[in-house]
Amino acid sequence: MKNLLTLKKYFIRYKTKLFWGVLFILISNAMTVYVPILLKDSINALQNNTNREVLLRYALLIVGTSIIGGIFRYLIRQTIIVVSREIEYDLRGDFWEHIQKLPLRYFQNNSTGNIMSHATNDINAVRMFIGPAVMYSIDTSIRLIIVVTIMISINFSLTIYALIPLPILSYGVYRVGKLIHEKYTKIQENFSQLTTRAQENFSGIRVIKSYVREANEIKRWNELSKDYLNKNMNLIRIQAVVMPILYMITGISIIVVIWMGGGKVINGEMNLGDITAFIVYLGILIWPMIAFGWVMNIIQQGEASMKRLNKILNEPYEIQDSLSTNVSINELNGEIEFRNINFKYSDSLPDVLKNVSFKIPAGLTVAIVGHTGSGKTSLINLIPRLYDVTSGELLIDGHNVKDIPLDVLRTNIAVVQQESFLFSDTVYGNISYGLREVNKERVEEVSRIANFHKDVESFPNGYETIVGERGITFSGGQKQRASLARALAVNPKILILDDSFSAVDTNTEEQILKNLKSFMKNRTSIIISHRISTVKDADKIIVLVNGTIAETGTHDELVSLNGLYAELHYKQLLEKELEELN
Repeated sequence: MKNLLTLKKYFIRYKTKLFWGVLFILISNAMTVYVPILLKDSINALQNNTNREVLLRYALLIVGTSIIGGIFRYLIRQTIIVVSREIEYDLRGDFWEHIQKLPLRYFQNNSTGNIMSHATNDINAVRMFIGPAVMYSIDTSIRLIIVVTIMISINFSLTIYALIPLPILSYGVYRVGKLIHEKYTKIQENFSQLTTRAQENFSGIRVIKSYVREANEIKRWNELSKDYLNKNMNLIRIQAVVMPILYMITGISIIVVIWMGGGKVINGEMNLGDITAFIVYLGILIWPMIAFGWVMNIIQQGEASMKRLNKILNEPYEIQDSLSTNVSINELNGEIEFRNINFKYSDSLPDVLKNVSFKIPAGLTVAIVGHTGSGKTSLINLIPRLYDVTSGELLIDGHNVKDIPLDVLRTNIAVVQQESFLFSDTVYGNISYGLREVNKERVEEVSRIANFHKDVESFPNGYETIVGERGITFSGGQKQRASLARALAVNPKILILDDSFSAVDTNTEEQILKNLKSFMKNRTSIIISHRISTVKDADKIIVLVNGTIAETGTHDELVSLNGLYAELHYKQLLEKELEELN
């Protein structure tokens, strides 16, 4: 139950509604237990040769009491069950907010499908605990106390005999509950595997079809699904045994009451009304006994799911504002300085960047080149604090990036990745994603700079054309240009282009770079590219080799060094000449 205790803050938030819910439970149960008393009195009255008026009065009282009890039973659901839905809403919102603030490192180590299963199945299981489990726990406990008290007042010894099976029942439910907890945890883990597999299949459907692997994926899905079915069937078999046992134990209690109570009626120790009320009360206890086992199942499932949720909710943000954050910083000029930067993705992995130091004055354009795996993307990911440096200092305008408010830092930086991501939205919605308010003129302006406007005009509905999931309806070049337009729309002080023209032909790239010249004026720009034609006009070019700076200078200076940059330059010149000859 320790994991479910973390829900305490939500219960406190809705304490008024919960108070009324408990009050309604008390009134409803009072009405329920009053009915057997009326029944007992009416039967005793019959034995005393009563008249029809008295019987009618008892009948009306029984009906009226039942109606009142039903009304308050309805109000219970309108308070406690409604609260469970409201807490579910709050919990889902808190979970989503927490997920949004987690660092990239977390998403690289956890599958999307697994996170999705937490947001759906686990939260629903916790909601079942908050609503039905809490409601029936309170309801059955109160009913049990009231009914047992009345039964004792009718006949103490008969009550003791009737309740003898209950401790056995409690122990059995406890043991079964532990088993259910273990099995349900495994079921949820298996469900995570299923959702992960489904998400990967939907996202990678092009690859699956290209390699004709549909049959293989169907087979693997069926295996996972069969395993999920088997685990659920194992749990259901246990649950199927619990209910009959509960009915059997309560049935034994009724037999004991009829046998021993009947003897007491024959001996004159109890009258017929008393034994009738006693049997009815015992019948009233059947549901609490059954509900007890059902509630234990829900509690165990909720505990297992809350444990899984807490594992995520307790995950530290890692990258966030702190006490050292300088809240007076509300804009950036764009000067960037790396001071002896070292970086690795985890303690168990080697350094990706080693003792990197350089400075970019505000308003200049710097290009970074190097072979695949040299650390280019890792380096630029440190600037908007997608990751924090392992050691050294990264400064912007002389401030350590950790001291700059995260919102201010990222608002002033725009990054265009090589692998462009587009939302399943309109073209306009994707390009204007970072804008705080509607600005169609701005969207069209940046689309022209990105050489994308003509493409959009050719679409069926122009800027209102729906983009497929992840931009599936666009070509690679169109996705990159749409992503570039999205970055330009927010008017950043620092613009980072991470090999963002790799899917664009050289002529289109030249046109885009020409359009960007006026936009990039007075902005700090960092361009990563494998093409020398893309970076040759930069104010400074940095060559990375295995996470260290091997060469620095302008295009002409680096060519004259006859180093790695010059080698790349001459190689690409040769490739271009060969293409022209062909």
